[in-house]
Amino acid sequence: MGAPDQDAAAETGAAVTDRQFVTFNVAGEMFAVPMAPVQEIIRVPDVARLPLAPAALDGLSNLRGRVLPIVNLRRLFNTDERAHDDATRALVINLGQPLGFVVDRVASVVSVEPGEIEPATAIQTIVQADYLTGVINRAGADGQRQLMLVLDFERLVADQFSQVKGVGAVSQLAGEGGSHDEASRVASADELRLVSFTVQGQEYAIDIANVQEIVQVPEAVTAVPNTPHHVLGLISLRQRLLPLVSLRSLFGLAAVDSDEQHRIVVVALPGGAQVGLVTDTVKEVLSVPRSQADAMPGVLSRDSQLGEFESICRLDGGKRLVSIIAADKLLGVPAIREALNATDSAATPGDASTDHEETDMSRAASTATATDDDAQVVIFRLGAEEFGVPIMSVQEIVRVPEVLTRVPKTPRFVEGVINLRGTVLPVIDQRTRFGMASIARNDRQRIMVYMLNGLRTGFIVDSVAEVLRIGRSQIERAPELGDEQAGLITQVAKLDGDKRLVMLIEPSQLLGARESKAMAGIDGLQPDDGAAAPWAQAA
Repeated sequence: MGAPDQDAAAETGAAVTDRQFVTFNVAGEMFAVPMAPVQEIIRVPDVARLPLAPAALDGLSNLRGRVLPIVNLRRLFNTDERAHDDATRALVINLGQPLGFVVDRVASVVSVEPGEIEPATAIQTIVQADYLTGVINRAGADGQRQLMLVLDFERLVADQFSQVKGVGAVSQLAGEGGSHDEASRVASADELRLVSFTVQGQEYAIDIANVQEIVQVPEAVTAVPNTPHHVLGLISLRQRLLPLVSLRSLFGLAAVDSDEQHRIVVVALPGGAQVGLVTDTVKEVLSVPRSQADAMPGVLSRDSQLGEFESICRLDGGKRLVSIIAADKLLGVPAIREALNATDSAATPGDASTDHEETDMSRAASTATATDDDAQVVIFRLGAEEFGVPIMSVQEIVRVPEVLTRVPKTPRFVEGVINLRGTVLPVIDQRTRFGMASIARNDRQRIMVYMLNGLRTGFIVDSVAEVLRIGRSQIERAPELGDEQAGLITQVAKLDGDKRLVMLIEPSQLLGARESKAMAGIDGLQPDDGAAAPWAQAA
């Protein structure tokens, strides 16, 4: 008899759940939704705004490591918007994938008898009757009749967000079946791909293939006793000890206090070691013809102090000289060897000079290394939002010149063109492409250059933040909430303990089909005066 009793109890429990509804208010109307698909009720979280998504989408949030789209019901119902207050909540409802719906307030959970649900066909409300499954009509505590509209979230989302597909097929980052042109995937044989940086006004560069990351200098650096002054100390980067070397000290220049412009260029060395080179500023990503790079003069290359320099690159008609550092030669530089030895000493168990924190870091470092599964991403900002693109898809990153020249018969979405080392580069404002408000030009803006359908194209972004290696475990597919957005924003990276969301872009989708066709007609155009203007210098 026990089993039938349990079955009957289960059926009774299911019936009770089927009759329970969460009630809530939106723009003065009372609504209800069955309790079963409601996963939780939360305060409205901070969101990262997703470009090219439907207007009713506030953005993406991070709910305990899960990417959660947040939908504004007031905007979806075309009613007046209002600022969130202490009563505003988000209902997390599972519709094949969890979605958060912002409501003015949650009222209660009620149990409803079947006879209290009526058809919704005759109701006049802010919501189309097609989106209602019925009306709960019941007596309130004060004896007055209460009307609560039962909202069909599944149909509402199906109509308003036709592209919601959970985890539909998307392209992968960094060489895993993505649709990048081959030209944007790897550097061409006759070009150097370089990351350039400055030390006391002088410009240097390293092959982009040897640059693991570019990060800000942290506030705390762990000093290591008995090391030369050019070894600044150790930091933990992605659970690995990284020695920092001051290039100012290495080059015999005066030390300066770190500021927000200083960056660490993390360089991969032969044998799997890494070193962080502390620079004054990271300047650009460059694509330079090999013909513009000359071998280091023999009289200088024989100097042991200059052994790490491979060649000198001549830009802007020879007015701009960039010294190229060979990563494979850095191991021969005594200062770099001393920095690596400092790391080994810190990782030695039982070293009296090593505190507990360093020992813990060292244990992690012994097992944690960058892998081929990591995605190497350039992160840029538009407003408060962060976006990422695979580093190998970026041809160059250059400063925005004072003037962009308009060329007749170019597409309306093209801001203008610049002369980039003798090549006309059409430039698009990334904000315009994403439907965001424009801003005044400023020194932090950069032009990110891609090869799209065989045409080099530049996109203006608010700033370029850093270059990071992101583990695959930190990346998940982005919800598909619109045709354009679904192809463009393919994945979302969760960083800094899931507190930071970076939307990862498929570069080949930066231009739509019609835009690509329009762009194809402007290749080879020259500025109106036919000459390289003073602003043609990239830097």
